Amino acid sequence: MAAPSPASTPDATAAMPGMDMPGDHKDHDMGAMSGMTMPGMEQTGTALPAGDAPAPRPPMYHYADRFFPPAEMERSRMRSMREQGGTTVYQVVLNLAEYQVREGRDGYRWDGQAFVGGDINRLWIKSEGEGAFREGVDSAEVQALYSRAIDPYFNFQAGIRQDLGPGPNRTYATVGFEGLAPYMFEVGGSAYLSNKGEVFGRLEGYYDQRITQRLVLQPRVEFNLSAQDVPQIRLGSGLTDAELGLRLRYEITRRFAPYVGVSYEAKTGRTADYARADGKDPTTTSFVVGVRLQF
Repeated sequence: MAAPSPASTPDATAAMPGMDMPGDHKDHDMGAMSGMTMPGMEQTGTALPAGDAPAPRPPMYHYADRFFPPAEMERSRMRSMREQGGTTVYQVVLNLAEYQVREGRDGYRWDGQAFVGGDINRLWIKSEGEGAFREGVDSAEVQALYSRAIDPYFNFQAGIRQDLGPGPNRTYATVGFEGLAPYMFEVGGSAYLSNKGEVFGRLEGYYDQRITQRLVLQPRVEFNLSAQDVPQIRLGSGLTDAELGLRLRYEITRRFAPYVGVSYEAKTGRTADYARADGKDPTTTSFVVGVRLQF
C-alpha cells in the first residue's frame, strides 16, 4: 500500500510558512490594503484622498536662495542678465543708397539709421534725402531720437528732426513708433511739430520676402501728410506725396547686398499743384540700382 503524500497530511500546510489556503482570504479586507503606506513614504498626486485642501506651496522663484546667500545669488543673476542682453550694442544700416535713372533727370537717394544702447533704451540717428545730379540736394533731414521698447516688438521714439537742403529749413519735435507687425511687416509712424507751429506726419513700411536664402524681394511704401497748407515749402494739406517701391536684392553677405528695382513717387492735391507751378512733374518713375550696407 502506497504511503500518503505529504500534501495530504493534516500538518502539511502548517509546515510551510507563508502559505495560506484559499478559504483563509475571506477574513482579510483587501480594500484596507489600498490605503496602506510604507514607513517614510507620503501620499502625493493621485494617491491623495479626495478633498478640498489647498494645493501644495510651489517652489520659490529664486529657489537657489534657499541654499546659497541671497545677496550673492542676486549679483549672479544681474551679471547673467547683462551678459545675455543687457550689454550696450550698436548697429549702422544704410537701407537705401541708390542711383535713380529717370527720364532727363537722373538722381540719387539715401535712407539710413544707426543706434547705440541696450535692449530697452537706445539712441537712434536717422537720415534720408534725395537729389538730382548737377542740381544738388532736393530734400534732406536728420533725426536724433530716444527709443524705448514698449513690448517685445515695438518701440516708442521721441526727439528732434532738422531739415537740410534748399528752401526754408524747419526744426521739429517728433514722436513716433516703429516695430515688427504680424506677418513680419516692418512698420513705422511719426508726427512732427515744427518750430513754426506746423504739424506733419509720416507712415512707412516694408516687407522682406525671401525667394532664396540670399535673394530677397522687398516691396516698400511711404506716405507723407500735412495738417495745413505751407506754401513756403510747397506743401498742401492732406496727403502730400506717396512712394511705392519694389527692390530685388542679392545678399552676398548680410552686411553687403546690391539691389535693383523700380520706384514710383507721386505728389497729390495742392502739393501737386505747387509742383506744376514750379515747372516740375508731380509724378516720377525711377529705375534704381543700389546697395544695402550693414555694420
